[in-house]
Amino acid sequence: MIDKILMRSKFRGTLLGALIGDCCGAPFEGQIMDSGTKLVLKNNLDRLEGPFFKAPYKKYTDDTAMTKCVANTILDSKGFSQTLLAKNFVVEYFKDPRRGYGAAVVDVFAKLRNTKIADPTGPAAAQFGGTGSYGNGAAMRISPVALFCANRNKQELVQLVRDSSLVTHSNVLGVNGAILQALAIHQCLQLNPKDMFDRKQYISQLKADIAALESANDPDLDANSNAYMNQLHAMEQLLEDKVESNDENVLNTLGHSVEALYSVPTAIFCFLKCLSGTINDSPQLSFRSTLEYAISLGGDTDTIASMASSICGAYFGDAIISKNLIKHCEDADNMIILADRLFDL
Repeated sequence: MIDKILMRSKFRGTLLGALIGDCCGAPFEGQIMDSGTKLVLKNNLDRLEGPFFKAPYKKYTDDTAMTKCVANTILDSKGFSQTLLAKNFVVEYFKDPRRGYGAAVVDVFAKLRNTKIADPTGPAAAQFGGTGSYGNGAAMRISPVALFCANRNKQELVQLVRDSSLVTHSNVLGVNGAILQALAIHQCLQLNPKDMFDRKQYISQLKADIAALESANDPDLDANSNAYMNQLHAMEQLLEDKVESNDENVLNTLGHSVEALYSVPTAIFCFLKCLSGTINDSPQLSFRSTLEYAISLGGDTDTIASMASSICGAYFGDAIISKNLIKHCEDADNMIILADRLFDL
């Protein structure tokens, strides 16, 4: 059983992890992460965690902007609806468009505004010849849904994730990626960090949950019918040292792109690798290592670090996150407020 004090800390850790990963990962997005760049990253994080100094905030990107929209939609007095979520996305984007939004989602927002949100899921469903987006945009913002469903059954969680995702991502790979990320957070919320972490059981549960989702796909018609199960199996092989888990193998196996299939399992891997004792066995160092390792892989650094750090925060709670690091991230106080409101709800 998780007591209320720890669970509130877990809620805060989830949203703060999402914010910190986003803020700290954004400057390194798309960079070649050679030894020199990784040293810059390490020194940068050391400085942010060290004695506090006044400086401009590390600004968040579209990842956090849309996460806040999801949280505020859930917290609305009338409850969640796709129309309200679409409205919140559109208002937030046109109020502050310079947050690194991708061209595809900007096109969705423009069509939603032009049609006065007559159909909140229509523009997304029409994208890419009707196949929809398989990017990680739905997964990167899903943490408030996992928190809202902390004491609800998985069927409710999956349905709310799906409803949230379809406003911008209708491809099954984009939706299932968001569901997998939410399930990873949801499972961590139920675990006590003072107990021994059973990595095999954690992965086994994720595989069972994703198998139930993918079983609905027709393997004769859908080439991606077992896509996430295959990625989770590959992730497990890397963690069990059945395949050498150097950075090159991790990237070749799991990926680090904007596609949900090649970023959500990577984020989960980052959390598990840094928790397993291969890097350290301290809660404080586990969060820092998860953050740093996720960014060090390069590619879509802000989103992968945001997802990985959110999972880590859901497991340990916010007490293990450097207070000075939190202070350096834009809007951290508001993320704590949103986490507390979701907890109270």
